[in-house]
Amino acid sequence: MAYTPELSLKSSQTLRRIAWALDKPMTKSLELLVLNFTMFIDRKKICSKCKDNSICQECIFSNKIIKSAEN
Repeated sequence: MAYTPELSLKSSQTLRRIAWALDKPMTKSLELLVLNFTMFIDRKKICSKCKDNSICQECIFSNKIIKSAEN
């Protein structure tokens, strides 16, 4: 498992309420939020500042991943 930062109380409470609304555990809800948040971020900015080029082929911000999802 990758490094997991601690959430503030307010963020934890917010995530809990989102999880209740989704009828999912907080861990699954957080993963859904992260995966869906990608549509609001400029992927070119992410790639240009990325410090780990070892997973580009599988990265959710990769052109290849985005193009295969469109088909």
